[in-house]
Amino acid sequence: MSQSLTDRYVALFDQGRTRLTGWLDDVTDEDLPRRLHPEANTVGWMLRHIGEVELLFAKNIFGRTLNVKASTIGPNAGRRQDFGPADDLRTLLGRSGRELGEAIAVQDETAWTREVTADFGTLPLQEALARILTHTAYHAGQAHLTLKYGSS
Repeated sequence: MSQSLTDRYVALFDQGRTRLTGWLDDVTDEDLPRRLHPEANTVGWMLRHIGEVELLFAKNIFGRTLNVKASTIGPNAGRRQDFGPADDLRTLLGRSGRELGEAIAVQDETAWTREVTADFGTLPLQEALARILTHTAYHAGQAHLTLKYGSS
């Protein structure tokens, strides 16, 4: 039995997100202020940013009804460095992963070629999905390198 396109995209999302979830449980409160350079974003900022953008994507691109407040986007977004305890960030990232995963899973086969418009321009939904997958992986990689080599 072959998988639907939507099922394959759900599996792609789940697999791609392992770049984050594979090490997230090991992050401590002491790790959150770590950064690679005095001007770089902290681990805490990057984790919050991933969660906020995933929730915004689920809401604005996939049409989920969500209440989202983004502190890592917009003017002065990178200046705030207190992003709460690690457990709160794990909760946020759990929620954002569930919401975005569910938003992907409910798409019918014809939705993937529908055009969506956002700050990145107008793209078919399947290409917009690629943007959020790479966004999460990009910042997860940054955060993981910062955990490994950064300092507080």
